[in-house]
Amino acid sequence: MSIPSLTQDAIVALAQQALQIEAQALLEMRERLSGPAGEAFARAVQTVLACKGRLVVMGMGKSGHVGRKMVATLASTGTPAMFVHPAEAHHGDLGMVQPGDVVLAISNSGESEELTALLPVLKRQGVVLLAMTGKPASSLARHADIVLDSAVSLEACPLNLAPTASTTAQMALGDALAVVLLDARGFKAEDFARSHPGGSLGRKLLTHLRDVMRAGEAVPRVLLDAPFGDVMREMSAKGLGAAAVVDAQGHLQGVFTDGDLRRKIEAGIDLRSTTALELMSPKPRTIRDDVLAAEAVSLMEAHRINTLLVVDAAGQLVGAVSTNDLMRAKVI
Repeated sequence: MSIPSLTQDAIVALAQQALQIEAQALLEMRERLSGPAGEAFARAVQTVLACKGRLVVMGMGKSGHVGRKMVATLASTGTPAMFVHPAEAHHGDLGMVQPGDVVLAISNSGESEELTALLPVLKRQGVVLLAMTGKPASSLARHADIVLDSAVSLEACPLNLAPTASTTAQMALGDALAVVLLDARGFKAEDFARSHPGGSLGRKLLTHLRDVMRAGEAVPRVLLDAPFGDVMREMSAKGLGAAAVVDAQGHLQGVFTDGDLRRKIEAGIDLRSTTALELMSPKPRTIRDDVLAAEAVSLMEAHRINTLLVVDAAGQLVGAVSTNDLMRAKVI
């Protein structure tokens, strides 16, 4: 088969046409939610919220791929969900569906044989059946307790055959379901992080500053009367590019950094006879030790600083953290 030659303009035009068709399908579905389709959607949400078991999603072919993605989104946003392949359900996997579950069956045509053959069994089990279909008169829709309308007027495929706009509509409707359920459950960013402990968001929302900061002897600190030589030795030994200046009780009074050193040298100050009290910048920016590490990142980025001193509720110096420390902890 010969492959026709397409100009760049023709390629881009076809791509734009496909995107336009899919975008229009979503807009039409959104408008339908203002009517009976919206009432059905609301009942579906309430049904899932009242479910004592899990939301079991089923679908064949492209609808099955969409269903797996829906399950991943639902499960990570607070709705217990699982995918059961209709064909495998005929050979034992239907045992995964238990009384108290809600089944969401996805089929654009509503006539998928593997799925419709399960409908009598599912009804006998007493589970609530939600159908997501583009054909409200289909077998699936007729057997369902609630029908979610995912109809599209046109596929993005030039032949109007390959599932394109229809699967986009299914995916978007599934996302809408997950988002509404998330909000209804009061699901927070911290809850999302707990289901993603290995991801960057999990690290940002679960890692506390005290878990990554330097503490104890690792924190460069000097007393107010420390001579310049002692300040430099402490800075060099701890490798943080800064030294905290504290009083005899350990309360933070100031900080001396590499930048301060350069500025004083440029000003022609004889540093050999100075003390930490004379060198320091008073009232440095600090952060509490009981916050998330991500807050330290935000503060350091906002003020363009590489090192942050950490204090407790009483103002005592308890730690220090640098951008390198946060990078090693993969918070940034």
